Amino acid sequence: MPRDERAGFPTYWTTYGTGPRNALAIHCSLAHSGAWGAMAQHLSDRLSLRAFDVPGHGRSAPWDGRGEIQELTARIAADLCEGPTDLIGHSFGATVALRLAVMRPDLVRSLVLIEPVFFAAGFADAPEARAEFERDMADYAAAMAQGDRMAAARAFTDLWGNGARWEAIPEVLRNSMAAQMPLIEATEPVLYDDAAGLLNEGVLQAVKAPVLLIEGSESPGIIGHVDAALAARLPDARRAVISGAGHMAPITHPAQVASEVLRFL
Repeated sequence: MPRDERAGFPTYWTTYGTGPRNALAIHCSLAHSGAWGAMAQHLSDRLSLRAFDVPGHGRSAPWDGRGEIQELTARIAADLCEGPTDLIGHSFGATVALRLAVMRPDLVRSLVLIEPVFFAAGFADAPEARAEFERDMADYAAAMAQGDRMAAARAFTDLWGNGARWEAIPEVLRNSMAAQMPLIEATEPVLYDDAAGLLNEGVLQAVKAPVLLIEGSESPGIIGHVDAALAARLPDARRAVISGAGHMAPITHPAQVASEVLRFL
């Protein structure tokens, strides 16, 4: 699909599959809509899966710093929904899907949240998890404080990537990820401090759509705390663990993740 205006933002999107159910996929930070390709092969008979490049990623326009990036992405997602839709989000994309379920419940038929990085939820219910998380993120935080985006990108992908050695990643991609570090930083108010207020009393409890929370067995420890906190608040939530997978499960274990999605649907 060509790039067009969605929620007033130049957005690239495409569709996988020809199934009877409309679905929308929202990728993780530093990725693009093509990251869903392998997983979509296993869903093509059931879903017409629309996927878009979030602001500052892929072929969508660069983010200009105006507005709050999670809200902007959620508004783009809303504009891409054609009536009640199955939302599938990964990492930051999962937090966008959850935000959309709060903003526009009429558009959300179901939610699949894969490795949601809504750290504030984990901190709220397991305060002791914050110290471990900060240790895990220390190299990234130090590099950002020093203005060394390349070192920050390396530290970030070492923790949240697919296990590939930094030196094995093509230079052009390393440079691109380094340039995107301000986008990671821009998500911190909503992910770390719940600037959107999703943890306020009654907000997540009002989400009526059924929710599947998926995590990898080898993911950073904070993800389990996040999923437990969300499962405690969302009225119709269930959890699944992908054995042997880390944070990038939709890419490293697409068949297993797709199997959980199909069982859920």
